Amino acid sequence: MNDKFDMVAKTFLGLEGVLADELRALGAEDVTEGNRVVSFKGDKEMLYRANFACRTAVRVLKPFLRLHSTGADDLYEQLKTFDWEQLMQVNTTFAIDATVYSEDFNNSRFVTYRVKDAIADFFNEKYGKRPSIRLTNPEIRFDVHISGRDVTLSLDSSGDPLFKRGWRVAQTDAPINEVLAAGIILLSGWKGDTDLIDPMCGSGTFLIEAALIGANIAPGVYRDHYAFQQWPDYDADLFDQIYNDDSAEREFTHKIYGSDIEGKAIAIARTNVKSAGLNKYIELERRDFNDIELVPEKGTLISNPPYGERLNVEDLEQFYRDLGFKLKHTFKGYNAWLICYDQEQYFKIGLKPSVKYALNNGGLDCELLQFVIFDGTYDDLRERGEHIRNEGFRASERSKGNYNKVGREERPRRRDDDRPKRRFEGDARPHRRDDDRPRRRDDDRPHRRFEGEDRPKRRFDGEGRHNDVPISEEERRRRSNIDRDRRLMSEVDNRDRKGRYDDDFDQEFRHSETFAKRILRDRKPTLSADKEVPIIHGRRKSWKRRELDEPTDQKPNDTDDNK
Repeated sequence: MNDKFDMVAKTFLGLEGVLADELRALGAEDVTEGNRVVSFKGDKEMLYRANFACRTAVRVLKPFLRLHSTGADDLYEQLKTFDWEQLMQVNTTFAIDATVYSEDFNNSRFVTYRVKDAIADFFNEKYGKRPSIRLTNPEIRFDVHISGRDVTLSLDSSGDPLFKRGWRVAQTDAPINEVLAAGIILLSGWKGDTDLIDPMCGSGTFLIEAALIGANIAPGVYRDHYAFQQWPDYDADLFDQIYNDDSAEREFTHKIYGSDIEGKAIAIARTNVKSAGLNKYIELERRDFNDIELVPEKGTLISNPPYGERLNVEDLEQFYRDLGFKLKHTFKGYNAWLICYDQEQYFKIGLKPSVKYALNNGGLDCELLQFVIFDGTYDDLRERGEHIRNEGFRASERSKGNYNKVGREERPRRRDDDRPKRRFEGDARPHRRDDDRPRRRDDDRPHRRFEGEDRPKRRFDGEGRHNDVPISEEERRRRSNIDRDRRLMSEVDNRDRKGRYDDDFDQEFRHSETFAKRILRDRKPTLSADKEVPIIHGRRKSWKRRELDEPTDQKPNDTDDNK
């Protein structure tokens, strides 16, 4: 049992650092952060504890074979010679998950088929029958990871992903993942020392994960099955000892508050909280975020506001403006942590974030933002000698957010002796002289078409067109009208913010009352025999008949009846 072996824990982007801290706290050795994975060493007890107690792990793998392969067929030939009876029997059901990052293996599903064929043919040639594939609840699950030509085969000790805690019985649209929610809470540094609020709680994921962290309850207490429980060397007594050990749990003395504008979401959250048995820690109520007036002093706010991608908001920009206003005026003294999808969204909040950290939420590249809410302006804060920097933020080594905690003066600088030498250093650089430059001779210059001759002149008529292209009288009047319209609109700036002319504005202006008055002012309309005069009402023309005895070349005088 004390034999130690290599293990790999999978996680999400940006959570490698907090997962590494969790594994070290559990007693893991040689912990190394990777890209969405953390590798470590330990024994069988460590394997069980990693599955049972890690909040930010998605799967825990036990590698058993590493090899070099040039393609799917070559991989099949190598795996066919492996002794698969070390891991399974001919009547064992199995499943295969493949992850491929390679140009030589361009189809992960084909890799899965070839690995399955290698296992099946190994047993078929030896016993005349083969083990069966089972997609749901197999007895053993293999994980195949290919990077370039490096292939790693592992046993999946978790089975279902570890974010399937077992307490969720209902969910709203687009709920946040349990592992991601726990990772965000750990990134915020909250360990149950203050009250916590989620004003857009949805199905209550942040609330439940925060209560588990505050009371230090292991997230695996709700699960009823792990894949390692079906392994031949499974130690039931050891796992029972780990499962029933509650010595690390503590009493949580603060409160966790959740609210949402949707009554259905609050009902679902109540059901999940009851399923988790955490009613004494969490309080729920239906309330709009803008209606919150009184909050506990110096707490922590963690929430996942809508992005407008999967949950629709009528006016998303106004929503984020209201969010920033409420944070500034109601949650003074708080540390607010929000997940934002679009950079324009947190610009509308109007507050300066102290942390911007890259995460991935449901396939969307997002950022985790921290806002330190203080009284007064930022200049007032600096005059008091305070700052909003989060120098203790736990970022992953490979994450972009790692640069948030590095000061400009702490960044490595290139020394003079590290600077690459140029080819011609000092006076060794050759200089080109004027005599070395090639010069074109007159006889090399290409011959021009009308060189030494008189170029034929082109004759134009009064409208700027060639004489050989006749213009009809109707076309001449049309061009004249266009020139007149341009003169009338010379005083109107119809350009947009980028300086481009807006054709829609031109069309709208031509139907406006201002444009019509200019037409009447600069050009007298041609009246018919019954002496009708155009009168403008909005964008539509109507015609009013004049008195027959009124002169046609003068405007009608205003009378008392018209006033």
